[in-house]
Amino acid sequence: MKHKIFASALLVISAVVFASSPAVAGVDAEAAQKLAKKNNCFKCHAIDKTKKGPSYKKIAAKYKGKPEGEAKLIENFTTSPMVKMADGTEEEHKAIDTKDEKEMKNLAQWILSLDK
Repeated sequence: MKHKIFASALLVISAVVFASSPAVAGVDAEAAQKLAKKNNCFKCHAIDKTKKGPSYKKIAAKYKGKPEGEAKLIENFTTSPMVKMADGTEEEHKAIDTKDEKEMKNLAQWILSLDK
């Protein structure tokens, strides 16, 4: 009986962990990277190193655990705010060329998934 309860609990815990993973949450990394490339995002950002702008991993760490992270990222890459570069200069952040909310959300979620 104890084995069945333990196995059931383990199955439930595994399902919760699996369901909360980015792949199951619907992040399409390939589509996000394609959108980033199309919009020259990698000119200033890299996944794991600082270029002209912060790395995507650094951005993900900044918003880790913060519920407003996705909205802040979408705002940042759709409204062309002034941003501070790694060298201390400021410039207008280029807005991505899409009106598709699913694409914007996917890009933000992909960036946020890089916090590991």
